[in-house]
Amino acid sequence: MTKTMTQNNIDNLPSIANSPTETTLQKSSQNLPHKLRLSLTALAIGTMLVACDQSEPNSTSADVVAPEEKIEKMAKTNESNAQDKTTTNPFFQDSSLYFNYPPFDKISNAHYAPAFDAGMEQQLKEIAEITTNTQTPTFENTFVAMEKSGQTLSRVARVFFALSSADTNDDIETLRAEYAPKLSAHSDEILLNPELFLRVKAVYDRLEELELDAESKRLVTETYKDFIGAGAKLSPQEKEKLKAMNAELATLSTTFSQNVKKEVNDKAIVIDSKDDLAGMSDGQIASAKAAAKAREMEGKFVIPLLNTSQQPALSALENRAVRERILKTSLSRGSAGGEFDNTDVVAKVMKLRAERAQLLGYPNHAAMTLVNQTAQTVEAVNQRLQTLAPPAVANAKKEAADLQAMIKNQGGEFDLQAWDWDFYTEKVRAERYNFDESQLKPYLEMNNVLVNGVFFAAEKVFGLTFKKRNDLPTYHPDVNVWEVFDADGSTLALFIEDFYARESKRGGAWMNAYVPQSGLMGSQPVVANHLNVPKPPEGEPTLLTWDEVTTMFHEFGHALHGMFSDVQYPSFSGTSVPRDFVEYPSQVNEMWADWPEVLANYAKHYETGEAMPRELLDKVLASSKFNQGYATTEYLAASLLDQAWHQLTPDQVPSADKVIDFEANALAKAGIKLDEVPPRYRTTYFSHILGGYSAGYYSYIWSEVLDADSVEWFKENGGMKRENGDHFRKTLLSRGGAEEAMTLFKKFRGAEPNIQPLLERKGLTAK
Repeated sequence: MTKTMTQNNIDNLPSIANSPTETTLQKSSQNLPHKLRLSLTALAIGTMLVACDQSEPNSTSADVVAPEEKIEKMAKTNESNAQDKTTTNPFFQDSSLYFNYPPFDKISNAHYAPAFDAGMEQQLKEIAEITTNTQTPTFENTFVAMEKSGQTLSRVARVFFALSSADTNDDIETLRAEYAPKLSAHSDEILLNPELFLRVKAVYDRLEELELDAESKRLVTETYKDFIGAGAKLSPQEKEKLKAMNAELATLSTTFSQNVKKEVNDKAIVIDSKDDLAGMSDGQIASAKAAAKAREMEGKFVIPLLNTSQQPALSALENRAVRERILKTSLSRGSAGGEFDNTDVVAKVMKLRAERAQLLGYPNHAAMTLVNQTAQTVEAVNQRLQTLAPPAVANAKKEAADLQAMIKNQGGEFDLQAWDWDFYTEKVRAERYNFDESQLKPYLEMNNVLVNGVFFAAEKVFGLTFKKRNDLPTYHPDVNVWEVFDADGSTLALFIEDFYARESKRGGAWMNAYVPQSGLMGSQPVVANHLNVPKPPEGEPTLLTWDEVTTMFHEFGHALHGMFSDVQYPSFSGTSVPRDFVEYPSQVNEMWADWPEVLANYAKHYETGEAMPRELLDKVLASSKFNQGYATTEYLAASLLDQAWHQLTPDQVPSADKVIDFEANALAKAGIKLDEVPPRYRTTYFSHILGGYSAGYYSYIWSEVLDADSVEWFKENGGMKRENGDHFRKTLLSRGGAEEAMTLFKKFRGAEPNIQPLLERKGLTAK
């Protein structure tokens, strides 16, 4: 069945209250059955997947992209493909490793194409067996059979798309582009199969007569809606038109994501003199030097760009000209001409999406997408964004005035610009709160945060314990695997930890599932968390920023959602929930980062073991609402752009040369007229909305309403108590998509969501 979100790959973002950036969830279509979507999810989006991290570096000198051996092997791909259609391909059978953990040591790039081809062929045969069954359509011989189909395709897709984000190379990227239209066509072959739809409809029409449990009934109703939404009722001519649209969109989305990734690396900022890096820490300068050395640029320094508009280095660099250069380079991505220009891709994608929506009976793409979200309507999303925009902009203007005053007090004779904002924000923060965030880092050593912070909180709240597994193969030396034990001592899941940045890894932070939990399939979860923490020089500790700490807690919230899954059908497993609900549990898990009992257990000086002084944490918390006008406005600007594009009809979509003008006009119309606050992503590198978050970027703020209200519930009920965690797990985290999302929230919370806790968290007042 089709869910609007899959557990295949979730890029996740800590709540925007704490984090200036994020990435995405991978989904290639809003209307794909679960089994198919697993293979298409990461494909069309490429660099995006479900999202987020506050410092999403795309490269670091610590790792080389793809080893020479892999490149040499891939030179023989065609020959290997011809020879490898045997059982020696590790994707042709279940893994023999614990919990069907992927045999990374046996997987080579040459295995992917044969497995994709065989997997698609196998699934079409399985679908043919369903459609040619002469028996009366039943739940078992139609819906359960569909759920069981495509196992080979699922296995290869989960690994391929996970590694295309976590440890890619040129050959994987070539395969990704090649298989985008093929997989799109494969999904259409099933979704638009008239005989299959007749069987689905036959069971759906008799649903009330059938003695099915609630989850099985939901599988029938959701699958039926998905087929309708995918075009099952279109005429044969319309179906052919839809297939062509889907194939072209898959190719365009892949092109877009590859352009974004390549340009981020291509436009990394090269600095000639160490003097121009004044303000950066010794560690940051060493990393910049190492990054240059990795590019064979001796004597120079390289500052990699992140996915977002603003860049972390801007908060430290004293050289204003260098700051200006960095931000202008960042903002120019995808629209400066040349081989990575995305304006033409944007125009084509938006027009095709609008045309497809109208073909399927919707006024625009946003209306088509939102019908399967908790928001449900364009009007509901617009109302939420319009409620938050005025107070956010008003606060941002006040913050801008404070920054301008700081500039004047320091003798500056210039007006505040976007490249000045982060730099002077830190100065105002230091003056107002007597706080420099770098003071925190010695107390935030990465492994200590994970084991004595994230894992400790999970033990206290849910009774989980963890043991490192050194016997399971990994795809990179920096990756670790943990066995997760439930409160009764039984094994719950396997957890993969991949935290360091490298050039072969996309930016951001995300969660994905290599194996989803399912009672039907008898499978237990294997899930992974990915961050992009710059790797320090050999022998030095990995010290995190506070945003990186909250990101780690956030991503583990997604992991818990996947690990606690207790459903029958793969379609409902773990994070297979609406896009605007998936971020909610992960944002809730951020609350434990500064919970006194948890913080005291992990925030210790990496050299002395001294606990972080309470007054230092108090300064962190006191400044938590600082700069929220900016943070909320840049997020809302991106969300409003997303909606502006996807609420267009086909004739309203601008041509490629008008893409940037449309963006500026859309923001002005929405009341975002602050040049000092660029959107978190401009359209031409907004991978979220050119991929799986299309018309769904609002979901972070939508989820944060639920998150803030849930945090209040925990506080009202005694905070870090096992009974509270057990209640959250039983009523919500374990149910995946087996029940309607807001029904789950109300079962947990006992009431409708309340926006007031979020407004108070952000220091905003409702208008």
